Amino acid sequence: MKKPWSGRFAYKTSSAAESFTESISFDRKLWKHDIAGSIAHAKMLARQRIITAKESQDIIDGLTEIAEVIRSEKFIFSPDLEDIHMHIESSLTQQIGDPGRKLHTARSRNDQVALDLRLYLREQIQHISSLIRKLQKTFIVIAERHQDTLMPGYTHLQRAQPVLLSHHLLAYVEMFQRDHERLRNCLLRTESCPLGACALAGTSLPIDRVYTAKLLGFSRVAGNSIDAVSDRDFALEFLSCAAITMMHLSRLAEELILWSTEEFGFLEISDRFTTGSSIMPQKKNPDVAELMRGKTGRVYGNLMALLTLMKGLPLSYNRDMQEDKLPVFDSVETLTACLAVLVEMLPEAKFNTRRLREAAAGGYATATDIAEYLVRKGVPFRSAHEITGKIVLSCISRNIPLTSLSLRELRNFSSAIDKDVRAILDPEVSVKTRSSFGGTAPSEVKRQIRHYRKLLK
Repeated sequence: MKKPWSGRFAYKTSSAAESFTESISFDRKLWKHDIAGSIAHAKMLARQRIITAKESQDIIDGLTEIAEVIRSEKFIFSPDLEDIHMHIESSLTQQIGDPGRKLHTARSRNDQVALDLRLYLREQIQHISSLIRKLQKTFIVIAERHQDTLMPGYTHLQRAQPVLLSHHLLAYVEMFQRDHERLRNCLLRTESCPLGACALAGTSLPIDRVYTAKLLGFSRVAGNSIDAVSDRDFALEFLSCAAITMMHLSRLAEELILWSTEEFGFLEISDRFTTGSSIMPQKKNPDVAELMRGKTGRVYGNLMALLTLMKGLPLSYNRDMQEDKLPVFDSVETLTACLAVLVEMLPEAKFNTRRLREAAAGGYATATDIAEYLVRKGVPFRSAHEITGKIVLSCISRNIPLTSLSLRELRNFSSAIDKDVRAILDPEVSVKTRSSFGGTAPSEVKRQIRHYRKLLK
């Protein structure tokens, strides 16, 4: 098949080179965006009288027909035509003749692919943002259901202080809020139209880049034609956002895995989101959560791949940049799949509230309450910390809980301790007193839920 650049070359491209350099096997995913960009470009060319209105309409009609053929999966793709841009242009020219040959006036595949990738990511960022919102709402619904459920809070994976399960779940809502904000900020950098930068230097033809950008819904035009075709910061920023979001999903997956073990017994994941063993009949494995944890590594790798790809490239466009799409596509698909399955999986998970309550009362979790009690009695915090540590050590040596100590025994450690100390040893009381802003007290959790409901409305 004749190449669009064949005029300069005396010999045909070898089949090995064609196979090595083709990108149609993966960039066909951009067909909608390529056609949208081409339609806008054709309208601009006619408006500027670079082509006639009839030629522009013929091009638009032809592109619309091609879109229908691709959508119906009847379009024939071939490595001979390298990429999605040449497939669409070649098909258009076969359909409408010379007007099709005029479409590429005042543009290059360099600005064309930069446009397509921006259009694709703009669409995907909006979709992923909506999935994050759904996940946040899912957490809020579950948190509302468990506003009275106690659980142990952890540091170093050791029981630390009692908290409300709802408070723990709302921590993820806060995490995903940052992810949502990062993506919306990334979208701002994606909203820059490169079309009209051509290969790198712009064009001598009287194009209107602002009009094209407006047709495509971009808020601004890329300001430097060299940067316009060589910039992939927007893709790197998206991959960074995706990696951070996947890290949050992986932390959640780790907790779901731990909590569903018999050792913890906090949670049971629905049969619909678990699998069994081919040899051990009793097994119920949290494979969905484990795969989510594993897929995080892929998204990290995609970020590093594109960073490495871009780090040594001179301005402006280089063919290396053909490799930018696979990491982006893979990260979009992986992140989207993880968010979508979580939105379905979490509402069906069942919390063992009795086990959570028992665990919240163990591990000397109200020790900090004794220290703060002593502070309220006028004892310096460092002294209160030391006194409480000795109380805990005494209980550990005797293998008894804090509540087993008599008032006389407690007063042996500090004369500041009185009978009112009993109330604070109850984990439920402990939780209610944590009323500082953002704390785990029921009043604060209710405020947080109201805040997030308003935010997500």
